[in-house]
Amino acid sequence: MVAIQAFSTDIYLPSLPEVARDLSTSVASVQLTMTVLLLGGAVGQLVVGPVSDRFGRRAPALVGVGLHIVTSVACAFAPTVEVLIALRAVQGFFNAAAVVVAMAVVRDLFVGSQAARLLSRLMLVIGLAPLLAPSIGGFVATHAGWRAVFGVLAAYGIVVWVAVLLRLPETLPVANRRPGGIRAGLSGYGALARDRHFMALAVLPGLSTAVLMSYVVSSPFVLRAGFGLSEQQFALVFAANGIGLVGGAQVNAALVHKVAPIRLLRAAQVAVAVLALVLVALAVTGVGGLPALLIVLWLILSLLNLASPNANALAMSRHGQVAGSAAAVIGAAQAGVSGVVSPISGLLGGGAVAMASVMAGAALVAVAVLALATPAFRRGGAWAA
Repeated sequence: MVAIQAFSTDIYLPSLPEVARDLSTSVASVQLTMTVLLLGGAVGQLVVGPVSDRFGRRAPALVGVGLHIVTSVACAFAPTVEVLIALRAVQGFFNAAAVVVAMAVVRDLFVGSQAARLLSRLMLVIGLAPLLAPSIGGFVATHAGWRAVFGVLAAYGIVVWVAVLLRLPETLPVANRRPGGIRAGLSGYGALARDRHFMALAVLPGLSTAVLMSYVVSSPFVLRAGFGLSEQQFALVFAANGIGLVGGAQVNAALVHKVAPIRLLRAAQVAVAVLALVLVALAVTGVGGLPALLIVLWLILSLLNLASPNANALAMSRHGQVAGSAAAVIGAAQAGVSGVVSPISGLLGGGAVAMASVMAGAALVAVAVLALATPAFRRGGAWAA
């Protein structure tokens, strides 16, 4: 469930240049089909969060994933890039239900370091998306065209829907559900918005995802067009970076029982920012060529999953009574921030310097938020969770 949005993004990546040619449109327009998926997901999560707190976890997931299947089929028949952009926004809105419910189920059952550990394990599943999806998408697009990729997305949605139907228990008892309608849901968001520490922590995964997505949406053009990698070589690079994402998450899962989540979060955010500045320097000077660029990229992506799971767990631990709404705010911030930031590299020209600069900007803002809006860097200020 938690990987459905990542899979919807990554399986489509190798096809971006072909989509631009087939629909006779620009690179920026094709990148927008990625951005609106995230923005649609941000809005969808804000809607689904209170609904899941009111009606339970299973029903919203089944409805959302079912409609993801329908929109995936519709995307396969999009006649223009404008129609494809609109459908991708709708697709993101509906598949957001799976992500919100997955996060809320974790909070229903776990808190603190246990939640951070489980979220790190979930990163293993999310990490499989960049590991496998581009290769699958590239193979399908090569043999059947980019439109067939959306048929695979629909099939993936069917598998998730059946798994939810047969295997996901209801983790929110009727007695614990939040009564009321829209007003009650909005009041829950009001309480979350007034918690400054929660909001800061909720933004951090979005900034980490902005770092990741700036690489994701730019890499086909930087690595294939800029450095001349073939489709297969690009898929191998993407898979290696996926291994880094998975490895970072598992290192975090192993460390979180020995080291406080806030300490891991603090160290990882600073390290990512420093490495992102190094990446900018390499992109500007060309020192070390492609190998140096890829090594630093791998290190950055590996460290991201020492940050996001801990920020998620710390934020969710503060508002268990409205776990669905809390998960929605975190997810919406994650999708919204990354959706706004990631296309900036395309607007700046889409080259290696643009990609690295946007990644560095998002990483530096994350450190500033952590330092200024939380007690993470203050003496005695680390949370015990």
